Amino acid sequence: MIYEEIKHILKDIKECSPGQDEFYQATREVLESIVPLLEADSRYLEQNIIKRLVVPDRTIIFRVNWVDDRGVVQTNLGYRVQFNSAIGPYKGGLRFHKSVNLGVVKFLGFEQIFKNALTSLQIGGAKGGSNFNPKGKSDNEVMRFCQSFMNELYKYIGKNRDVPAGDIGVGKREIGYLFGQYKKLTGDFDGVLTGKGLNWGGSFGRKQATGYGSVYFAQEHLGVYNNSLEGKTCVVSGSGNVAIYTIEKLQDLDAKVVACSDSTGTIYHKNGIDLASLKAVKEIHRESLKSYAKIHPDSKFIDISHYPEGGHAIWHIPCDVAFPSATQNELSLIDAKELVKNGCILVNEGANMPTTPDAIEYLQQNGVLFSPGKAANAGGVATSQLEMSQNAAMTQWNFEEVDIKLHQIMKSIFKVAYETSIEYKNRGNLIVGANIAGFKKVADSMIDQGAV
Repeated sequence: MIYEEIKHILKDIKECSPGQDEFYQATREVLESIVPLLEADSRYLEQNIIKRLVVPDRTIIFRVNWVDDRGVVQTNLGYRVQFNSAIGPYKGGLRFHKSVNLGVVKFLGFEQIFKNALTSLQIGGAKGGSNFNPKGKSDNEVMRFCQSFMNELYKYIGKNRDVPAGDIGVGKREIGYLFGQYKKLTGDFDGVLTGKGLNWGGSFGRKQATGYGSVYFAQEHLGVYNNSLEGKTCVVSGSGNVAIYTIEKLQDLDAKVVACSDSTGTIYHKNGIDLASLKAVKEIHRESLKSYAKIHPDSKFIDISHYPEGGHAIWHIPCDVAFPSATQNELSLIDAKELVKNGCILVNEGANMPTTPDAIEYLQQNGVLFSPGKAANAGGVATSQLEMSQNAAMTQWNFEEVDIKLHQIMKSIFKVAYETSIEYKNRGNLIVGANIAGFKKVADSMIDQGAV
């Protein structure tokens, strides 16, 4: 009966949200993994919690007109999906990338509900963004776009209502322009955005948080099996904030990172990625990883055109631990088979839903440990909430204080996901553990608050 109900709900989602494949994938994963909870407690089906949860509280779509450096008016789409506020104000990043559409934003917002619940902090789930691509744009073009985007978004956000943050394509520069326009429009200087500059309300450790948190989670996961990251060979996809600070923390723990990637290709450095060079290429000069290969002739750049069909070159490089930290569905079944063949023992997701369902199934069937993104990459949003706490108290903690709190939060997330997997007879399956733990907190809150 429960499986039939889930099939019916998923069918409704497909009919009501045609073409939104990522959203359908995310809802299917969650609903199928919480079956043990639904079997144990009938309240959730009796009160239609699932049907209520898969529909956003509101979806906001708007036009963003901005003027480029040639004086030509350009038009993009803006989105904010406020999914669920049962346990706190909406919280979730803004993504500026050409791939952004309603289905992507809904999937990210849905995932954010459970990720935020796992942190044990009082924040609900939301997501937003635009199909605007800041790559190749001047600072003035990015500023004009952000100001126009905020001219519409400001009506729907607030420090106790909805607190956006950064995501792909939205870093300190973009947050600064967005915050400046919000302040101009409202006259308020408050914590309506996180990821702010340190001089105007930002938190130490926010830039490092998702990457550091991902590594802390991986260390906890391996620790249960009397193992650690020390001496392990790792690969990390991506080369933005998440990937760079994943690499930094892995190196701090004496792991060896031999590969990372960007939209142009993969760099393989058998002797280990030189972090200073990577930061110079990506954070200072904002160049392709081809430039890294010029600095280090002993490294190899694999152009994206040479990737295996249906796969990604980085996952075909032998490693002990893989950290998919770039974007959704980047690790396919073909890649999973290569990871298993090469002896990978853990896949630790640093991005949102970066592993395809068939790849996850294959990894688990072949004994590879798997850390789902909604748990393993929750460090960023956790530190965003710490920034909100500092803003509310009009204070600023030092880096060590924030890092200690982040480490404790990630340990707590792993513990609740692992112990929940045991409670519901799926020992070690952190997808089941994380989804049930996050769902239960939100669903119980919804029941407490009535049919709202």
